[in-house]
Amino acid sequence: MALMPKRVKFRKSQRGKIKGNATRGNTVAYGEYGLQSLDGGWLSAEVIEAGRITASHATRGEGKLFIRVFPHKSVTCIPLETRMGKGKGEPEFWAAVVKPGMLLFELGGVPEAAARDALAKVAYKMPFRCRFVTRLPAVG
Repeated sequence: MALMPKRVKFRKSQRGKIKGNATRGNTVAYGEYGLQSLDGGWLSAEVIEAGRITASHATRGEGKLFIRVFPHKSVTCIPLETRMGKGKGEPEFWAAVVKPGMLLFELGGVPEAAARDALAKVAYKMPFRCRFVTRLPAVG
């Protein structure tokens, strides 16, 4: 079942603008390897779930997968061939707002070759360009 919030303050949200690069959520924090977005956009709950399934299949249950995005935004849609002036449409799906530089998925406990292969398969399903990143070694 696709991700969605348990409850929200407002059912319908405005579209908004995706400006600038991600300042938070842009470093590998939980696993050793990550999938970083290079473009901004909306990531629907269905695409996040497809990425989760692909990563779990590719790693064959080994290691740990961390999903770093959550769909908080409701995206509405008006039915086709509807006349103007009947208000905002009903929520169609839930989406995560992704800025360039945000980490989408992280993998830990697998070799780098396996992580690269798994995250390449996940990146193929994403609606924007992504790149493979690794955790920086701790300094000090």
